[in-house]
Amino acid sequence: MKNKTSLICGSLAIDIIMQYEGRFGDTLLADQLHKVNVSFLVPTMRTEFGGCSGNIAYNLKLLGGEPRIVGVMGQDCAPYLERLQQLGISTENILIKKDAYNAQCFVTADSDNNQINAFHPGAMSFAHENEIAKAGPAAIAIISPDGHLGMLKHADDLSKLNIPFIFDPGQQMPMFTPEQLIDFINKASYVTCNDYEIELLMDRTGLTLPEIASRLQALIVTRGEKGSEIYTDGKRIDIPAVAAEALDPTGCGDAYRAGLLYGLTNELGWETTGRLASLLGAIKIAHKGAQNHVLSKEQIADRFEAAFGYRF
Repeated sequence: MKNKTSLICGSLAIDIIMQYEGRFGDTLLADQLHKVNVSFLVPTMRTEFGGCSGNIAYNLKLLGGEPRIVGVMGQDCAPYLERLQQLGISTENILIKKDAYNAQCFVTADSDNNQINAFHPGAMSFAHENEIAKAGPAAIAIISPDGHLGMLKHADDLSKLNIPFIFDPGQQMPMFTPEQLIDFINKASYVTCNDYEIELLMDRTGLTLPEIASRLQALIVTRGEKGSEIYTDGKRIDIPAVAAEALDPTGCGDAYRAGLLYGLTNELGWETTGRLASLLGAIKIAHKGAQNHVLSKEQIADRFEAAFGYRF
C-alpha cells in the first residue's frame, strides 16, 4: 500500500481571544503613542487550539488524510495532546519541553476587527531539537511557521531524507536571510505564500516570480477572495475562490495547505488539488476559531461537487 503520511512541521499554539466592545482608535491618541499606558475591558474571552501544524493536521484529518505532527509543546500540553489523540492524530512525534510553556497568542480585537496581539513562542523555540528522522517514512512534508532554527534544520533533514516538502514561510519570513530563503526554495519541491508574502519573498531574494517557480515543481500563491494561482511546468493555473460568509479568517491559510497535501498525496492533479484547497479555506472562514468546523469527508465532497460540478 502506498505511503500517504504527511509530516506536518510547525507551531502548536493556544490562542486566547478577547473582544473589546469599543474602538482602539477612541482610546489610543496618535500624538501620545510614545507613552502608551492603557487597559481594555474585554467582557468575552475564549481559548482556541491553534498553531500552524495543529490547524493543518486538523483539516487534513477531516479529509481522511494521514497527518503526523512534528512539533514541540510545553508543560501545559495535556489538553491539546488529549484533543489530538481523540481526533486520531498521532502525537508520537511531538516533543514535550517540561521547562517551557506552549506557544501562545493573546489576541484583543475591537469592534472594527482591529487586533492587538502578543505572541509568546515558548516551546516552539526548541523545534530544532525535534528530529525529523524519528517520524519515519512519509510521502510528503510541509515546513510551516515554527522556530526559525527548527525550520532550517527540518529543511536540511528532509532534503537528506529525500522527502519532498512544501515550504510555507508565513510570518516567519523576516527571520531568514536572503541566502537562507533561496536555500529553502532550492531544497523545496513546492512553495506556498499569500499575496503579501510572495511580494516580500521576491523583494528579499531578488528573484522574480517566474524565477522562483522555475526552481520548483509548483509555486502556489493565494489571494484571498480573488482565489489563488498555481505556477507549474511553465504555466499558470487559476483557482477560483469559493464564496463564503467571512466570519473569522484565522487558520484559513492552514486549511488551504491541508488541501494541497491531500491532493498531492492522492495525485488529484493541480486543478482539483487547488480547488479542494480553496474549498477548505472557505469552509474554515465561515467558522470562529481555526479548528471548530466539523465535516465528514463525504460532506466536503458534496460541497466540492456543488461548487465545481464534480467529485474529487
